[in-house]
Amino acid sequence: FDVYLPDRALQGAPIVLMVHGGGWTRGDKAMRAVVENKVARWVPQGIILVSSNYRLQPDAAPIEQARDVARALAAVQKTAARWGGEGDRVVLMGHSAGAHLVSLLAAAPELAVEVGAGHWLGTVALDSGGFDVEKIMLAKHARFYNTPFAKDRNYWRQASPLHRLRGAGAPLLAVCSTQRPDKPCAQAQAFADKAQELGMVVEVLGQPLSHREINQDLGLASTYTTAVESFLRRLDPALQQALAAVPLRP
Repeated sequence: FDVYLPDRALQGAPIVLMVHGGGWTRGDKAMRAVVENKVARWVPQGIILVSSNYRLQPDAAPIEQARDVARALAAVQKTAARWGGEGDRVVLMGHSAGAHLVSLLAAAPELAVEVGAGHWLGTVALDSGGFDVEKIMLAKHARFYNTPFAKDRNYWRQASPLHRLRGAGAPLLAVCSTQRPDKPCAQAQAFADKAQELGMVVEVLGQPLSHREINQDLGLASTYTTAVESFLRRLDPALQQALAAVPLRP
């Protein structure tokens, strides 16, 4: 992973651990759409941003990719104090396939515990249509789902945050594009409804943005960025303090 640090010394700083997308088969931690605007807005405010890779298909299937993200989380938590950060103040954030992976960890935190990761503050899923992989695969779907998920229906359920959710975990914000024809907000809302029954806080934030814009535009001064930051503020006093200096409105 890459670590983006403010110029000044920190103590107990919150950390955003960002996970890129790419259909589980491609992508990289250093892509401009993944980091540029987020770093520019949040790092000067005293938030550490970490952008992580994970093994891609065919080297690792999605559940193992989620474990890779959890391994990165464990390493970040172990190293945080050296950067002036706090290991208990990590927010998991991911886009597209990365949003699926962080949502899977949020729904099944045992995957993170297995590799030595500890508690994190919350999760932000940036436009994942993968809350219910089984439903996707049983309907007409984009071809890129076929490579990572193949034809194993049991695996579809095991890789679905909706089906793995059994108890109340840390809060989750599901950002979803209202422009996409596959209606990712419907899957996000189904996950939120189940989470509510279990006592878990899940918020759905529909946005009139494209799939790419939901990732790329986060960090630009906008009502969208402000809405995500409102969720972050509620997670921890350190995030509230760090984000106090950024404008509430564009």
